[in-house]
Amino acid sequence: MKPQTSRPSRLGSPELTAQGLRKVGYLPNERIASVVYLGEQLAKPVLVEGPAGTGKTELAKSVAQMTGTRLIRLQCYEGLDEAKALYEWNYKKQLLRIQAGQANGQSGLTEAAWSDLESDIFSEEFLLSRPLLAAIRAPEPVVLLIDEVDRLEVETEALLLEVLSDYQVSIPELGTITATQTPLVFLTSNNSRELSEALKRRCLYLYIDYPSVEREKEIVASRVPGIGERLAAQVSGLVHSLREIDLKKRPSVSETIDLANTLFLLGAEEITPQLAVDTLHVLLKYQSDIEKAAAELTTGSRT
Repeated sequence: MKPQTSRPSRLGSPELTAQGLRKVGYLPNERIASVVYLGEQLAKPVLVEGPAGTGKTELAKSVAQMTGTRLIRLQCYEGLDEAKALYEWNYKKQLLRIQAGQANGQSGLTEAAWSDLESDIFSEEFLLSRPLLAAIRAPEPVVLLIDEVDRLEVETEALLLEVLSDYQVSIPELGTITATQTPLVFLTSNNSRELSEALKRRCLYLYIDYPSVEREKEIVASRVPGIGERLAAQVSGLVHSLREIDLKKRPSVSETIDLANTLFLLGAEEITPQLAVDTLHVLLKYQSDIEKAAAELTTGSRT
């Protein structure tokens, strides 16, 4: 592991971290602020798990914004390989270089001439840095977001672990490239598969669940300026009640904000039972869920 002194602290303390996140619009609880702070101080990646739409990706973006550092994002997906995650060579440019050499009378290359050409085409000029290498090579502190790491195949996860263990990359043609600063790394997971124990050991762990009714009300108020306190409370209360129903996909925090914006734009001052049913499509994305939720709301309004 790289020395922890490679990058000065920009967060100060858990309390200052919480304050900084709030200033850029992210409302953390005490645990979130503490783990983010410790991740920087210990130079360890932070593995953020939890349901989709609870602010995991937004946390990394907000940390980058509050610290004024560049965000480098690796969006994971099934089939992602080393060339897209780490680096690859610009083959088209290399081919043009070879063709240019042949046009200059080098068609019959000697072994020495070919060696010179090979060292030329496998140089910095022809290297394409992908997110992992870009974060390691960055001369300034950066935030590296590895989004939806649970979608990676096991082999690619092993590559990721190797890079994050020493913050260095070995490129056969160029040698080993070691970070001059330790990126602040966030890995997000929606728990679609179990991650390896080796990767989990390497990281600090943070679970972000759906917020409480009060905290979600605060989030709504901060993201929808001008919304009334009563309406914000009703929105968060409605969403919280829907999450207790057995749905295929429970509404996320971002969908809560969408509903609040919708009602605010409609000029609603409160949520009536009929309005709640009429706007379910903003929160729920499966017809079966909408029908189930509508039945619950209708039944509840009659009791």
